Amino acid sequence: MNEGPIKTRREGAILEVTLDRPKANAIDLATSRIMGDVFREFRDSQQLRVAILTGGGDKFFCPGWDLKAAADGDAVDGDYGVGGFGGLQELRDMNKPVISAINGIACGGGLELAISGDILIAADHARFALPEIRSGTVADAASVKLPKRIPYHIAMELLLTGRWFDAEEAHRWGLVNEIVPGDQLMSRAWEQARLLASGPPLVYAAIKEIVRDAEDKKFQDALNHITQRQLRSVDVLYDSQDQLEGARAFVEKRDPVWQGR
Repeated sequence: MNEGPIKTRREGAILEVTLDRPKANAIDLATSRIMGDVFREFRDSQQLRVAILTGGGDKFFCPGWDLKAAADGDAVDGDYGVGGFGGLQELRDMNKPVISAINGIACGGGLELAISGDILIAADHARFALPEIRSGTVADAASVKLPKRIPYHIAMELLLTGRWFDAEEAHRWGLVNEIVPGDQLMSRAWEQARLLASGPPLVYAAIKEIVRDAEDKKFQDALNHITQRQLRSVDVLYDSQDQLEGARAFVEKRDPVWQGR
């Protein structure tokens, strides 16, 4: 897909998704619905294993909600599509790795979208903020997610003040995995994506479902869900050819060949 606000590129099992909506890559309702369709197709594909999400240009990853579209009639509580705002953060059963390649400013809903990825790589000039407080509204998804990702008091400061912070600070608090020069961002994201694409997809699915399921459970309850095979992805993994392949490859001292079944 290379027309409209969302551009996609595929290499083998990897899908690159670029939010390309000049000037700032803001998201309106129509764009959000397109993104939901793209990520749903990625989730359901038998061939695709890893996605990279980035923004067009080198200034903005995404500033969040398109206020101009809102002024023209887009309702803030309108139909964002199957995956919620940006098509990703509310998409059910997303059991494949997603890399956020943050190429510039990620603020408001754009920051919420970025942290919906599993691995975050930031360009060295990237900047971040949750400025909703200054316009009299709430960064709802960030209020749920951020205190679970970084130290509570830091998260609360960022939410309550809306101040800007740079990539170095984001890395210091563990919000991003690594920082790279801007001209190396996509090559590094693709390097990471190729590494993940060579790994066991059924294990990735089990990891992501376990992490989601355990988020609001006590340790033993979460572990019981796994050992009692109450999670679909774990159940599929334990009965899979890939589980046998992993053991055989270890015994035969060779690299495993993952089939995803």
